[in-house]
Amino acid sequence: MSTKQIKLIWDFRGPAAAKTAEHHVIHLKEFIAAEKLQLTITEALHLNDMYSLAFLVVEESEMLKVRDALKPHRGEIYNP
Repeated sequence: MSTKQIKLIWDFRGPAAAKTAEHHVIHLKEFIAAEKLQLTITEALHLNDMYSLAFLVVEESEMLKVRDALKPHRGEIYNP
């Protein structure tokens, strides 16, 4: 039985959204390494000129620790 994976999401809006999301991913990668998270899935998505997001996928067992430390805007079940 596989464990559930949770996609934690940070939303960025405005003309600097794309650059902000890309920069946020750098910090998410640093957090993954520092905390030795089980998964290393993180990415920035650019949805339009004024809206981008960054996300990090974590195992359900790690979700509370990561959520409390990084304060994502929202989350959802991850289905690759």
